[in-house]
Amino acid sequence: MNKDFTLLNSLKRVTAFLLFMLSANLFAQVSDSYYLPSNISYNSKIPTPQQYLGFQVGEWHIQHEQLLGYLKKVAEVSDRVKIEEYGRTYENRQLLLLTISSPKNLANIEQIKTQHHQLTEPDKSAGLDTRNMPSVVWMGYSVHGNEPSGTNASLLAVYYLAAAQGPEIDSILNETVILVDPRINPDGGERFSGWVNANRGMNLVSDPNNRELNEAWPGGRTNHYWFDLNRDWLYTQHPESKGRIKKYHEWKPNILTDHHEMGSSSSFFFQPGIPTRTHPLTPKKNFELTEKFGKFQAAGLDKIGSLYFTKEGYDDFYYGKGSTFPDVQGTIGILFEQASSRGHLQESANGNITFPFTIRNQFVATLSTLRASKSMRQELLDYQRNFYQEKSTDAVKAYVFGNSNDKVKVWEMVNILRQHEISVYDLAKDESYDGKSFKKGMSFIVPLNQAQHRLIRGIFEKRTVFEDSLFYDISAWSMPHCFNVPYAEVKTPFTTGDKLTKNDFPKGKIIGGKSSYGYVFEWDSYFAPRTAYELQKKGYRLKVATEPFTGVVENGLHNFDYGTIEIAFGANQQVNFDQLHTLLQTLAERDGVDFYAVQTGLTPNGIDLGSSYFSTMKMPKALMLTGTGVNSNDAGEIWHLLDTRVNLPVTMADIQQVNRINLDKYTTLILSSGEYAALNEDKIRRWVQAGGVLIAMTDAVEWVTTKGLSPAKIKALPGDTASSPKPYALAERYKGAQQIGGAIFQVKLDPTHPLGYGYKENTLSVFRDNRIFLEKIKDPYNAPLIYTGDPLVSGYITSQNLKLLKNSPSVVATSLGAGKVIVMTDNPNFRAFWYGTNKLFLNALFFGSQILGGIRGGEED
Repeated sequence: MNKDFTLLNSLKRVTAFLLFMLSANLFAQVSDSYYLPSNISYNSKIPTPQQYLGFQVGEWHIQHEQLLGYLKKVAEVSDRVKIEEYGRTYENRQLLLLTISSPKNLANIEQIKTQHHQLTEPDKSAGLDTRNMPSVVWMGYSVHGNEPSGTNASLLAVYYLAAAQGPEIDSILNETVILVDPRINPDGGERFSGWVNANRGMNLVSDPNNRELNEAWPGGRTNHYWFDLNRDWLYTQHPESKGRIKKYHEWKPNILTDHHEMGSSSSFFFQPGIPTRTHPLTPKKNFELTEKFGKFQAAGLDKIGSLYFTKEGYDDFYYGKGSTFPDVQGTIGILFEQASSRGHLQESANGNITFPFTIRNQFVATLSTLRASKSMRQELLDYQRNFYQEKSTDAVKAYVFGNSNDKVKVWEMVNILRQHEISVYDLAKDESYDGKSFKKGMSFIVPLNQAQHRLIRGIFEKRTVFEDSLFYDISAWSMPHCFNVPYAEVKTPFTTGDKLTKNDFPKGKIIGGKSSYGYVFEWDSYFAPRTAYELQKKGYRLKVATEPFTGVVENGLHNFDYGTIEIAFGANQQVNFDQLHTLLQTLAERDGVDFYAVQTGLTPNGIDLGSSYFSTMKMPKALMLTGTGVNSNDAGEIWHLLDTRVNLPVTMADIQQVNRINLDKYTTLILSSGEYAALNEDKIRRWVQAGGVLIAMTDAVEWVTTKGLSPAKIKALPGDTASSPKPYALAERYKGAQQIGGAIFQVKLDPTHPLGYGYKENTLSVFRDNRIFLEKIKDPYNAPLIYTGDPLVSGYITSQNLKLLKNSPSVVATSLGAGKVIVMTDNPNFRAFWYGTNKLFLNALFFGSQILGGIRGGEED
């Protein structure tokens, strides 16, 4: 009995040991020595990431709270690290910036920051002695949430900088201020890490078909509203970007690194990238310094035997990207792209790629950057000083803008300019440039004789000639055209008014006091749709003027245009006039809308307020298709617009769900760019015929036209029909050049059409990033937006594509039974900063049912 019991216990111990060893082997990960430099000691008071987390870096994908906890712990115990919150994401996650340097530098960090910023101020920088100034390095990790090696490498970077001992680290800390942004996109990062951790097994699976390596739609790349934050550095429409850019301009670092991932079968990329695709406003010296940095990166990766490439695949053209935005600020922006494991282990053309391997490469690139910044310290400081001391030699001396019927868009333009330390001035008096009038008090002027003259040109200029025909991102982003705000180039001597020191929101007001008859407001303000929806939500009946009229208002007459909104009372609606007046005061201040009190329905000119040409507005109830096949970026732009700027809830459902549900409760169905082959055509047709409004944009136009829901027809694209043979090596380049990666074009707009309500001009700049060209349609009233005969405003397009685009419809709006189908070839909501065309989409939502209505004149509403 005792022998058996002893034997049983022995077997249990052996089994437990074997299970432990098996478990250890299954979860075996690298040791600290795999990542960290050898032959140096580390401060034992600083916990390693493994000691704090309970697992090694790369064993699991770190969750955001774990990341925050470790970084805060290091800051607590280290005299080399300070930590601060610079913002919160949409999902209320903390955004942290760590400042790391020697204890002596940290004790004087505000003085160092002030002095460093003076390098960018020409009137102060000449007297600075750069021989003893520290350089400033900004390390930015994982702006794309599903590119996690950067964020996980930031743990090692912070540990190394806080704990490493010896002359080399002391020298780096004494001569450098390091700013670490460990996770630029926490919401997307959390979405991704949750997915891969939840789908990881004890035995790692490298098969690319494995669920772990194929995250669910929309994936973790983007932020809460599915925006690519790496395209938001310039126009900063999201809280992550607003907070980060504020800290960036406080410091104006010498170097900014941007850590990304790319396809699993690649290797490692570092800049300078493709020389011919560098923006012309970026100094050549920037490219040379970036090349010099590359030698340090090569040395670091050579040491560990990692493959890499440079001067191919990526460019530095669009100033809204993290690695390019710094280049027009006197900073050296450096992009790192690491082949991704997309989970913990994945097969690739270069063998199995492990998560720890990807992290190590990012960490090595970090250390190489620090060594380069130390070695090139004074050269970088002097370069930045010289960058800002150089004066503009451009023929354009200033840009003037404003005098818009929408003060809100002008206000937002000023906000963006001032956040980038660009000086904006009032006009000293009314001016006229390029045949356009600009009134004092409604317009602003931005001189180029200021430190940020390169950035100003990058924001305002139009460019149609390029050294290269391929672009990694968009080729045009001219702000006045994005915002549809009148502007002009000033090439003659000018005077300015006062420099703006604040930019108050342009509040609206109630004109004419209280009314017991009704109120009207114009559709001009950017936030007019938000006002309208708020009133509808509270039960007020709204009507839209489909003809212009002159109203009797306080102090005289006022001409009201197409799209003016009437808050209709009528005999059957009980109204608390005091309560309504209070609500309108609130909305006027919040939304920048002016309300006009009317005391009579009789008008001197045009339609009377009781006319049937005032058409009742339906309260929008929108359904947007989402899920697999749908472009999440485009869908996110719509969600963001409606949710954050209109306060209008939008139902989002996947295609298969839409095929099952009852659509009768919705007024509008939205198809953003995507593939809709699985959508039930007959169901959608019946719903539209019964009175629904279908809005289809960009790629979705193909589904709508193919199914015959719209009479619009897409032009066939001609192929490469050259008679003589061409080199095989040029095939990819030719095909790439045919794409419209993102450019600005001009359309003729019909302001009398419901989709044109709120616009005063008959031309409009639109953004295009596709090759969907429509044939002319037979009915001349159904195309409210048509490309002009000379449509290119800014950006790249081939002559072949330009020919297809000229005089073609941009928007077609037609009836189908009792419903409407609106197709838009372009994206009116691009990246949240295309304010100028947001109104087109919102008009389709609010006024879509008004299009092509029957003959009016006493018919029932």
